Amino acid sequence: MSFEKIDWPEHPKIYEINTWPWLQTLSKMYKYPITLNNIPEEIFDQDLRFFDAIWLMGVWERSPQGKEIARNHPDLQEEYLKVLADFSPDDVVGSPYSIYKYCVDSHLGSREGLQNFRLKLNERNIYLLLDYVPNHIALDHSWTSEKSDVLVQGTLEDMKILPNEFFSVGNRIYAHGRDPYFPPWTDTVQINAFSSEARQKAINTLNNIAKLCDGVRCDMAMLVTNNIFTRTWGDRVGSSPKKEFWKEVIPTVREKTPNFLFIAEVYWDMEWELQQQGFDFCYDKRLYDHMLHENAKVIRDHLHAEWDYQRKVLRFIENHDEPRAITAFGENHSRAAAIIALTLPGARLIHEGQMQGYKFKLPVQLGRRTIEDDNQNLRNFYQRLLNAAPGKELEKSKWSLCKVEPIKINNYTYSNLISYQWWNENNRKLIVVNFSANSAEAHIKINELNYNSYDWSFTDLLTQKIYKYKGKDLNEYGLYVNISAWNGHIFEIKKL
Repeated sequence: MSFEKIDWPEHPKIYEINTWPWLQTLSKMYKYPITLNNIPEEIFDQDLRFFDAIWLMGVWERSPQGKEIARNHPDLQEEYLKVLADFSPDDVVGSPYSIYKYCVDSHLGSREGLQNFRLKLNERNIYLLLDYVPNHIALDHSWTSEKSDVLVQGTLEDMKILPNEFFSVGNRIYAHGRDPYFPPWTDTVQINAFSSEARQKAINTLNNIAKLCDGVRCDMAMLVTNNIFTRTWGDRVGSSPKKEFWKEVIPTVREKTPNFLFIAEVYWDMEWELQQQGFDFCYDKRLYDHMLHENAKVIRDHLHAEWDYQRKVLRFIENHDEPRAITAFGENHSRAAAIIALTLPGARLIHEGQMQGYKFKLPVQLGRRTIEDDNQNLRNFYQRLLNAAPGKELEKSKWSLCKVEPIKINNYTYSNLISYQWWNENNRKLIVVNFSANSAEAHIKINELNYNSYDWSFTDLLTQKIYKYKGKDLNEYGLYVNISAWNGHIFEIKKL
């Protein structure tokens, strides 16, 4: 089965789908079993059509041993009961990040089903993203039977002293996967990122994945960097290699698949470092935290970062690791945050269920979710927002923050506004967001635009309202805006 290659947009809109419960929900809705092989055509023409790429989270075979651990874990049991009042052990399918094999699970439609799904996306010029986990594998993965340094090993003494961090397979003792700040993931085995054989296995795995999709989201990508890996494992893994893991892996994979996209889940302010190691986009968790906890000034300060950084981060207000946006932010606050996240440079991510206003964060070990009512007003808002957000019409365009000035002395509401613009020869869009719980007014000074004496129209693409102004007034004062709490405009600017 061949696939036509399409060029990745500079600022792609990505839709994350938790594959197993999504298919289970569709099966219940349509009253027959649905896999990746037989998804109804209308599904592609509903929410999926708004996006440049679909990230199918959790398509790989999950660990049988990991599933049993997930079924019996007491803390997880509490989480399951929070989201499924009628929970049963059969609802637990295991963690998608305790990977048994990088083969598409037969329950989801196997390799053929994924290829058919990708073909449907390809017909619509939509890319496909899948998961890759560089740091660890499942407890019962075949690599545990190999005599090599691919996995981090321990001793009998380690297992006696740290029984939650080490375990045995036959006469070998291995470490569970972990990061340096949290207890280990007890359904995983730690890969030795300093092992040349492990790096070659990573390359081989990614080359095989690249036959099935157009890019990968790399789970906890910073854990295999020399600095973090040494901090986590110390003398157990020896000295750092001269070459970083990703600097060796990414270019080698791209020798065979030049346009293959790499997205890093990354924290601890390591985005720039991972960008330099070859990633196309890195999570902008800092922006997420600012929008959740801080004010407009802090967000504006964050957006003063250099263009080369801004264009290679991924913005979001929800994903499978974070609480549902409507729960974390509240509905109105989430709308303002969504306008910002979906109109800034870089990749933009929406999590399946976010647009519908779903409230329950599903543990990734579950294959079924609670059926929630759609928030139709919120869904309509997201559809308008996705249509209005700068897209392919502004490829190769410029972006800049705009100056926000007070209307009069002692009116400080202007400080709650965030404004920026996109423009090229044929298009110009201005975004203005009131990131506060009170109304705000200001004059917006738009850089790189001389209004002269022409008349100008500002069409708000979120409401389709048209505002007309005289050029001389815009030159003298700027654009006057008065925006209600947690609201915003996406203006298309045209000369009349």
